[in-house]
Amino acid sequence: MAKHPSLLEHFRSFCFQNKPQELEQALEYFSVFGGMSWGVDMSRPLDALIESKVLKNYTYIHGDITKLTQSDKTSHALLSAVATGDGRVHSALKRARISRAEGEKAIDMLCSKHLLKREYSLESPPNEEEKIDEKLNFNTPFMRFWFAFVSPYFKTIKEGDFKEAMESFANRKSEFYELTFKKLSSELIKKSLRDDPIVEIGSYWDRETQIDILAKTKSGKVVASICKYSNQKAKKSDLSRLQEQCRLAELTPDISVIVSKSGFSNELKSLKGEDLKLLGLKNFKTLSEDLSEKDFIECVGKKY
Repeated sequence: MAKHPSLLEHFRSFCFQNKPQELEQALEYFSVFGGMSWGVDMSRPLDALIESKVLKNYTYIHGDITKLTQSDKTSHALLSAVATGDGRVHSALKRARISRAEGEKAIDMLCSKHLLKREYSLESPPNEEEKIDEKLNFNTPFMRFWFAFVSPYFKTIKEGDFKEAMESFANRKSEFYELTFKKLSSELIKKSLRDDPIVEIGSYWDRETQIDILAKTKSGKVVASICKYSNQKAKKSDLSRLQEQCRLAELTPDISVIVSKSGFSNELKSLKGEDLKLLGLKNFKTLSEDLSEKDFIECVGKKY
C-alpha cells in the first residue's frame, strides 16, 4: 500500500473492514469516516455514529488533529473554508478572511502534512489571459467532515451540546456526499473505459463554466462527464447541460458520460451508445470487487 493512499484505496479498505451491504450507505458512511480505518457499525444510523464516535470524543480527536495543524488558527480557518466551499483558493481565502500571503504559507504547510492537496483545471481556459485559481482538496473524507461540521461548532460541542453541529450536517449532508460521489465517479470512469484506457483525468473550471470530470484516453479521445447525486433520475436535460458546459469551455467530447445515483429516464436510456455512457449506482460495485486483507489500511493513530 502506498504511503499516502488514494481515495479509491481508502474506499476499498473501508469496504473490506466494514462490509457495507448497500452502495449508497457505503458512500455516505465513507464520506464521514473515510481515511481513518476506524471500525464502523454499519447497522447503526449514521447520526448516532457521528455523536458516539466523533462528537463525544471531540477533545481527543481535536488533540490529534492539532498535532498536524500545530494549532494554527489561520490553518483551521482555511481548512473550514475549503470544507464548506467550492475549494477554489481565492474563494477559500475570502471565506476565511486571510490574505493571499498568509494563505499560501498555510496551504504549503497543510499540503506538506498531507491534509490538503492542490488540483488544477485539466485544460487551459479558452481565454489564455484568464488566470484560473487552483482548487484545494482534502486527502481524506473524515478531515473534510471534521472541518465542515465539527471544528466550526467546537464551542458548543465542548460543552456537550451537539445540536448545532448535527443540524448543520442534516441541512448540508446531500451536497457534502456529492463531492465524494464525484471523486469516486472518476475512478469508475477509469474502470469503465478499459478498452481505451484513461491516461489523464480531472475536472475543468474557468470563470464561465465547469465540467465535473474531464479525461483523455490513450487514443486521444476526450471524455466529459456530469455527476448527478440526487434522488431524481438523470434526464435528457442533464445531457444538454453537459453539452452546454463543454461548448462554453470550447471542448468537443468524443464520449459523454452521465453518472447518476438514482438511475436514468427512458428518454436518456434511448440515447445510450458509443458516444454516451450511462453509469448508475450499481456500477460502483466494481470499485469494491475482489477485496482481500491486502486492501486493508491499518489505523495509524488512535481508534475511536
